[in-house]
Amino acid sequence: MATPSSSVQQQQSRGFWLRTLHQWHWISSAVCLIGMILFAATGLTLNHAAKIESTPQVVNQQLQLPADLLAKLGDREDGNAPIPRPATRWLDRELGISIGRRPAEWSPEEIYLSLPRPGGDAWLSIDRETGSVEYESTARGWVSYFNDLHKGRNAGPAWGWFLDIFAVACLVFCITGLFLLHLHARQRRMTWPLVGVGLMVPLLIALILIH
Repeated sequence: MATPSSSVQQQQSRGFWLRTLHQWHWISSAVCLIGMILFAATGLTLNHAAKIESTPQVVNQQLQLPADLLAKLGDREDGNAPIPRPATRWLDRELGISIGRRPAEWSPEEIYLSLPRPGGDAWLSIDRETGSVEYESTARGWVSYFNDLHKGRNAGPAWGWFLDIFAVACLVFCITGLFLLHLHARQRRMTWPLVGVGLMVPLLIALILIH
């Protein structure tokens, strides 16, 4: 039989953990809120991607690289390397893009640079003899853009860091939620049956209906 002092200590301990878990739970939920809405919505669009029609918008541009910049491309024969900065700055300005230091594919005849991005694709080629530049950009729309963000496709390292931080915040949200369920389970009899349903439904679908 618990003494009054031990009962008070238990109540104080339970109150401490409730306050701490609630604090971490609401903070992580605030951090996750917009991301979870985005990922839930794009989960639906990805699951029904075949039913969502989109018409890619293709833009093709042709330019002439100035002779002085063509001479500054150097004499590299093959391999992968960034386009020299003077030519990169000119291409960025003329095409309204940002090439940065992405490696291009070099050959004796041309320089080819692939420029994939979320929701679209692009490429450019430079004829090393004539300086002729061809640039083609394809945009597949906003649904494709957000679907690619969901997958982290061609979104760059900053988005990769965001995904990692978002994943950690989601784990904190779920784990603190689990402990809060444990603390409230005595007053809510359907707690663990509902948790069991949440576990068994995807498990049974994976075991029985996925082939």
